[in-house]
This record gives sequence, structure tokens and C-alpha cells, in this order.
Amino acid sequence: MPTSRSNALGRFAGKVVSSVGVIVAAASVTFFAQLAVPGDRATALMNLQTGQEKKWTPEELAPLNERFGFDKPVIVQYLRYLGGLFRGDLGTSYTQKRPVTEVIGGQLLPSLTLTVAALAVAWVLALGVTLLTVKRGRFLSGLGSTWEALTASLPHYWVGIVLLVVFAVELRIFPIIGGTSASGTVLPVLTLAIPLAGFLGQVTRDEFVQVLEQPFVTTARTRGMSDLGVRLRHVLRHAVLPAITLSGWALGALVAGAVIAENIFGRPGIGQVLVTAVNTRDLPTVTGIVLVVAAIYVVANLLVDLAYAVVDPRLGGAR
Repeated sequence: MPTSRSNALGRFAGKVVSSVGVIVAAASVTFFAQLAVPGDRATALMNLQTGQEKKWTPEELAPLNERFGFDKPVIVQYLRYLGGLFRGDLGTSYTQKRPVTEVIGGQLLPSLTLTVAALAVAWVLALGVTLLTVKRGRFLSGLGSTWEALTASLPHYWVGIVLLVVFAVELRIFPIIGGTSASGTVLPVLTLAIPLAGFLGQVTRDEFVQVLEQPFVTTARTRGMSDLGVRLRHVLRHAVLPAITLSGWALGALVAGAVIAENIFGRPGIGQVLVTAVNTRDLPTVTGIVLVVAAIYVVANLLVDLAYAVVDPRLGGAR
């Protein structure tokens, strides 16, 4: 037992180290992506600050080059960038002239609230459809499969626009621009949750059908357990494992999808910050958001490993 536990801890520590490597790789890509953008960075920044575009002299650009380190060799800039990253310093926003951590930090909570709520709603929808339709007869099974295939193929922006027009503009049940209020959060959450529920449902359905045919299910039924009890207590625990793996990817994808939902519904969050930063070529803010999304992916996948251990302890150290 101690050896098994130490092996599990060793594997988890290895995943933490590899996760740090992923973040460093994302940081490196975003850094060199800044250098690949056409035009001189100091010139673009001067144009942004002055509101006019012209050819600036080297003397006029010298203060900006010195302030942001653009005059240093690329390798020095890169090492400083990585050093700042490990200190939690993502640079200074060109437009807001504040640390990027402050710019993103002030808008991160609404986005995380939206994504976590969307993931929870997606799970409820997926499991509800699975429990109610799998092996419930040809009509219900076909209806559930059709629902999952249809919703999984819907793009977020299309779902958001339809929900906005139907429930906010026509029926006026929810506000068009609701901010972070409870009623204003419903439609953005559904915008992200409905397509994801289709993906989770498809994966869970396939596994659910296979588990229903296992001998231990038959044994549980012969002992007098109800069909719903068998599904909830025995089948569901095994059937959700592939969907849990998918949730690690889904949480990061939902953060990216929040950019769309936040702009459709005028909701605060990093989506609004990202659009503004791209339009104004605020590169430190753009790369900072990219790193935040990468970090969320990494953390989500570590949480998936912990979820495996909770759902089925036998698999906790096997992944």
C-alpha cells in the first residue's frame, strides 16, 4: 500500500512538473508571437498613446524602448519575460497603463463564474438526458441521441444569438444586457452549456450502454434493486469516467467560449478585455489572457485526476 501511494504521488508530481512546462511553452509562444506582429512595437505604442500615426524618430521612440526594454537583445527580453512570469508579473497594459495582472484580475471572477456554472449546467443536462433516454425504448433512445448530436454541433455564437432573440427580445423573460445579475447570467450560461451538454451526453451514452450490459448490473437487478437505483448507484459511476476526462478540456474551452458569450450579452469578463486589447494592439494584455487560459487548462486537468480518484479510487493513480 505505501508503495502504491508513493507511486501515485510520484505520478501526480510528474504531472505538476509537466503542467509547469506547458505554461512555460505557452508563455514562449505568446512572447515570440509578439515579435512576429508586423511593425515596430514602440511605434505602435506611440501611435496608440498619442492617437496619431506617423513616422517617429529614433529619439522620440527612445524613452519607450528603454521603458519596456525593446532596446535589449531578444534573448534578454525573453528571459526577463519568463522571470516576470514566475514572479506573477505579466507586464504593463499599453492602454490602461496598469499591471496586466490587475487588468485581468478585475475581470476574471465573472468569467470563471460563468464557465463553472456552464459546466455544472452542462453536466445536469447531459446526465438527465442520459438517465431518461438510454435503453428506454427506441423512441426515447433515438430522441436522446438526436438531441445530443444536434446540440453538440451548434456553435456558441449561434446558440447565444437565438437565445437572445427568443428569450430577451421577443419574450422579454431575461434582460438583453444583464451584467452579472442572476437573471442576466442565465442566457450566457445556457449559451455555453447546451453545446457542451451534447458532447458530454454522447460520451456518457456510449459508456452507459456498455455498462448496462455488465454482469454486476444483472446481479443488482436480481437482488430487487429498482431500475433507477441501478442506474444511479452502479451504472452512472462507471459511465461518467470518460466524460470527466472530457471536462478537463471543456473547462478551458468554456473560458475561450466565454469571450463570445460575454460580447453577445454585454457581460463583463476577460472576453470584453480581450476584444478591446486585440483592437488596440495591447499585446501584454492579450498574451496575459492567453496564459491565464493555458493555466486554467492545466489546473482543470489536474482536477480531473483528483476527480478520478474520488469517483473510482482504483483508477486514481492509474492515469
